[in-house]
Amino acid sequence: MMSFAADSSGFSTKGQDCSKCHTLKKDEAAKLLKDFDQAIKIKNISVSPAKYLFEVSVESNGKKGVVYIDFPKKHLFTGSLYQIIGKRNLTQESLSEINKVNVSQIPLGDAIVLGEKNAQYKVIVFTDPDCPFCGKLHEEMKKVIKERKDISFSIKMFPLKMHAGAYDKAKAIVCEKSLVLLDNAFAKKSLPAPKCKTTTVDDTIKLAAKLGITSTPALVMPDGRVVSGFKDANTLKGLILKK
Repeated sequence: MMSFAADSSGFSTKGQDCSKCHTLKKDEAAKLLKDFDQAIKIKNISVSPAKYLFEVSVESNGKKGVVYIDFPKKHLFTGSLYQIIGKRNLTQESLSEINKVNVSQIPLGDAIVLGEKNAQYKVIVFTDPDCPFCGKLHEEMKKVIKERKDISFSIKMFPLKMHAGAYDKAKAIVCEKSLVLLDNAFAKKSLPAPKCKTTTVDDTIKLAAKLGITSTPALVMPDGRVVSGFKDANTLKGLILKK
């Protein structure tokens, strides 16, 4: 990537590789950001995919994020950086990388499997039976497994406090490990009362908090990347296969 050599006002003539012209050290970035957040820690610094910006991975109060600082070190922004072609949210992709979780720490004995149990690519989904976007995602997941027998989804019930009836519905679904009951919940049909005593839903709520998952739907990719929100079938396949 080519850059402009810096002068007193910013940038002028064409020069060499950006990373050779401009540097930002961790202690320097910390000093720039301390006025915004005294607890901030700098985890990593790289040149952004967009010219003239540093991408800075940070952590504050246990939460990891991404901010951008311009090469003159005079401006900061914290929004999402998109690549216009392909509509890729580059910030979200970076966040998924820095917030990777250890997949082996997620128990799947209670999960409801959508697709082939022995599929090569296993995705873990935290879902809420009263979450409308979870229902939309569920239909897209069905499209994925219809096209790709090598992908499966292990669904864990994670009812949010904002949905008053979701907890009992989640327990009813877990007790019977029933995709039919989950479909019924998404279709806003009434569900029977839970038919077993189980701590599974409570355990999943605690696990989600430990992993930093606070909303639904949330997907954990085979490599540990956490992706939040609704995604259509094609986007899902791209994320799973990293295309």
